[in-house]
Amino acid sequence: MGEIVLVRHGETAWSRSGRHTGLTDVPLTELGRRQAADLSARLADLHPDRVVASPLRRASETAELGGLVPEIDERLVEWDYGAYEGLTTPEIRERRGDRWTVFRDGVEPGDTPGESLEQVAARAAAVLADVAPTVDAGGTVVLVAHGHLLRVLASRWLELPPEAGQRLVLDAASISRLGHEHGTTAVLSWNLTPTA
Repeated sequence: MGEIVLVRHGETAWSRSGRHTGLTDVPLTELGRRQAADLSARLADLHPDRVVASPLRRASETAELGGLVPEIDERLVEWDYGAYEGLTTPEIRERRGDRWTVFRDGVEPGDTPGESLEQVAARAAAVLADVAPTVDAGGTVVLVAHGHLLRVLASRWLELPPEAGQRLVLDAASISRLGHEHGTTAVLSWNLTPTA
């Protein structure tokens, strides 16, 4: 069986400060650009059959600087955070007066309608269904996207409820591998960064 390689985009100013960055198209920082370029050495031996990236520039630029030529798939955009776009978790918790998490409590509409966990999971499942023939044929697919979306996608790969993604931390410019062991979907490696 083949594998799916997940690449989270490099650092942005918003990811560095913990701001929820859904559909806002923020660029990579200089560090983020270096992280993305460093991916080329880490992915050099991969020879993927398909590379698919989010259209948001932090992801598509990460792919390109990492030496990859991606197809663009709108389904790989990050969670639409609605009213929580640009806010940090402490700011959202203060506003709500509770111990909010996006996986448990979702988002509220704002300048954009926001998305439920189930909507994000449905997008992730659709991407997995699309790449399944390549993986089933023994090929390698690289997906370059965003932290929360990739965490939900991994939970769907593992046939777990989408909220299980809250337990799968992903750092900027990390590489993770999903595959099979004895015919069962599995995590082969997770959240590998240059210093990991």
